[in-house]
Amino acid sequence: MKRTLISAMLTLPIIASGQTLRLYSPSGNNTVTFSKDGKDLTYSVNRNDTPVILPSRAGLNVDNRVWEMALGKRDLKQTDSWMDLLEVDSITYHTPVDTVWHPLYGERSTVSDRYNSATLHMSRHDKSKYRLDVQVRAYDEGIAFRYFFPEHPDAIFHKVNDDLTSYSFPVGTKAWSEQWAQATFDVGPVDSITRPVERALTLQLPDNRSWVALLDADVDDWCLTKYVADPNSQSTLRSVMYSPVDIVTYYATPWKIIMIADSPGELIENNDIVLNLNPPCEINDTDFIKPGKIMRTPRIDTQLGIQTIDFCAEHNIPYMLYDWQWYMPCTSHDGDATKIVDKLDLHRVIEYGKQKGVGVWLYVNQHALQKQMDELFPLLKQWGVVGVKSGFVQYASHRWTTWLHDMVRKAAANGLMMNIHDEFRPSGFSRTYPNLLTQEGICGNEEWPDATHNVTLPFTRMINGAADYTICYFDKRLKNTHAHQLAASLVFYSPLQTIFWYDDPSRYHREKEISWFENLATTFDDSKVISGYPGESIVMARRKGDVWFAAAMTNNEASTQTIPLTFLTPGKRYKAYIYTDDMSVKTATHVGCQERTVVSTDNLSFDLLPKGGVAIRFELM
Repeated sequence: MKRTLISAMLTLPIIASGQTLRLYSPSGNNTVTFSKDGKDLTYSVNRNDTPVILPSRAGLNVDNRVWEMALGKRDLKQTDSWMDLLEVDSITYHTPVDTVWHPLYGERSTVSDRYNSATLHMSRHDKSKYRLDVQVRAYDEGIAFRYFFPEHPDAIFHKVNDDLTSYSFPVGTKAWSEQWAQATFDVGPVDSITRPVERALTLQLPDNRSWVALLDADVDDWCLTKYVADPNSQSTLRSVMYSPVDIVTYYATPWKIIMIADSPGELIENNDIVLNLNPPCEINDTDFIKPGKIMRTPRIDTQLGIQTIDFCAEHNIPYMLYDWQWYMPCTSHDGDATKIVDKLDLHRVIEYGKQKGVGVWLYVNQHALQKQMDELFPLLKQWGVVGVKSGFVQYASHRWTTWLHDMVRKAAANGLMMNIHDEFRPSGFSRTYPNLLTQEGICGNEEWPDATHNVTLPFTRMINGAADYTICYFDKRLKNTHAHQLAASLVFYSPLQTIFWYDDPSRYHREKEISWFENLATTFDDSKVISGYPGESIVMARRKGDVWFAAAMTNNEASTQTIPLTFLTPGKRYKAYIYTDDMSVKTATHVGCQERTVVSTDNLSFDLLPKGGVAIRFELM
């Protein structure tokens, strides 16, 4: 899995002597430096000659003593850190890369991949024959690096037990952090992060100089890594591995990403860097992969399933989900997902869905997946199921990370799409296996977050990639306005966009604004952040073909949001369909629907209610 990207970096190298690797991004705005001074390997990052990452430690700790003893290398010196005895041998500067590629689907239909790269080669000059490379890329969007173990000639296994990588920021740097993937956010200085926190971690440097996001990519054969404040170094984060990782060389670790931007919106617009650091699609026939909207039927019931399919067909929703309890017991290894509960005629519902053009997804808990996956996936495909939503999957240790990603591979081999729920967060694997349409890893609508949380998410969690927020609409437990919910379905990108969570067809009373959901795309040709700040507001625009969609959301307080329409094609007239909160509308949702003609030189301004929003669709006239 980790061997496919190596050869691409070995084209026309320039070998340099010396101890320091210095690399500039294509435009020269970002600079990264690696050097080994005595025992420590350190690096630093500048943006326009201003420090973003101050000199910080890099490297890994490897505990190989038992394997060394077993393989007859019993006289090797044992040091405090595996990195101590490594020396820089050479530095290779690679040919610059400047290409574009076209994903099967995404937030953009064309992705630019443009960077300069270099490799720092190190080895121990003793009988151990240990070597370690640091592969570095400098993008205009940020810096990425990973560690690579060349093949060991004596086949000594490597047990990586610590990630030594740290991140030292200028004093006064502020972070938006969360301790687990479905948590809410804390905002404060770097030193306040006393418990490990998730990636993406978004930070603002002092004096509004730059915005930074720490992420990872290509993490299908590693473990979860988080960040925590280093008590021995001010404004410094250190890496925390969930578990040791056992590797066989040659082997590349995941990429570490330091995104850098001049505004928080640029972090969202530049998140293709995560996809660029993953291998290309490995599925030969992708015809079965079809993004779209999905609605859950809230009860395991045949007739309600048929009614939900009718609702989906009427409102341009191509998928319906049966959630847990269609097999029992679903949270036990004693459950059997090959046997449908007696009260549900699942085969009848699936066949009815085919007649109506609505595919059926099924929830499967990890217990059944762990026990039955190899038998179950071919059976579900035989039944006519189009996708699987996996629930309560473990994901953090090395063992469960590889198991989870292999689950996606096995689903692809059986022509099944996937949605991974609970704590898992993406790192770009959907580029390689696009049958993984989406995943949770977000404090979504199931937990009824407020509007301030919702306008933090775009600048934090959504940098990782798609998120299944599970949009609620008619449920009385909503904390935010209904126009806020409409806007969220555009702002929170998900190729499989769940709408009407907790709802059933009986709650619909011909509300006019449902036309927004009917016409909403879930994948796009272009995406732009118009304005916003985490915890305050967000204004976004996305294009599908000739149709533009725009949305604005505010936090728990009222605000005025202006949307300049410069993203529209100059000289063209558009019909704008506007959905806003309007308490004078005599429906339970209080959403007003308006139409007006607009051009690219227009500005639309909206006084948003507390916890409110606005959603707009622009169609060429």
